[in-house]
Amino acid sequence: MGQKGTSGRAAGTTALVAVVPEAENVVGAARERYDPAAAEGVPAHLTVLYPFLPAERIDTGVRAALGELFAGHPPFEVRFPRFGRFPDLLWLAPEPEAPVRALTAAVATRWPEAPPYGGAFGDPAPHLTVAQGQSDEVYAAVEAECVPALALLRTRIAEVRLVVFDGVRWTQDAVFPLGGAPLGGAR
Repeated sequence: MGQKGTSGRAAGTTALVAVVPEAENVVGAARERYDPAAAEGVPAHLTVLYPFLPAERIDTGVRAALGELFAGHPPFEVRFPRFGRFPDLLWLAPEPEAPVRALTAAVATRWPEAPPYGGAFGDPAPHLTVAQGQSDEVYAAVEAECVPALALLRTRIAEVRLVVFDGVRWTQDAVFPLGGAPLGGAR
């Protein structure tokens, strides 16, 4: 996998994410300041599975299997009514979380060699990362700044993106529509 970026991730690391552009208006400034993934080019998102397979293992067969898998799941609406915290992480909680969990479970079942977060957290809660590695005071300030806008934060998840880390930035490799609806940009 070679070179590692400033985050410690190796080039060739991949992830499956559902982008939430509406969150940028609410937590984008905080993500830019406090989430290293934002500096690496990752937009606000719900993680479906990280890390996925190493980039060198992703071929047309894997892409086709991902397309079929995601086509079997309908698009869904989510809102983000509250913040949550893990040690060293501030995040937004999606509701409902069941559709995100279903996507994660489907991918992890199909590729058991790629458990969520490498198996480090058991059954990880679906979340949209806002800040990492900050003090409780910073997290409290971010929450206070952003909470008023959470009531308006809703999105429709209609696709999952395969993204690849090159050692410096994450870039989109493919887009897989949920429910089989055609989207541009899929390989």
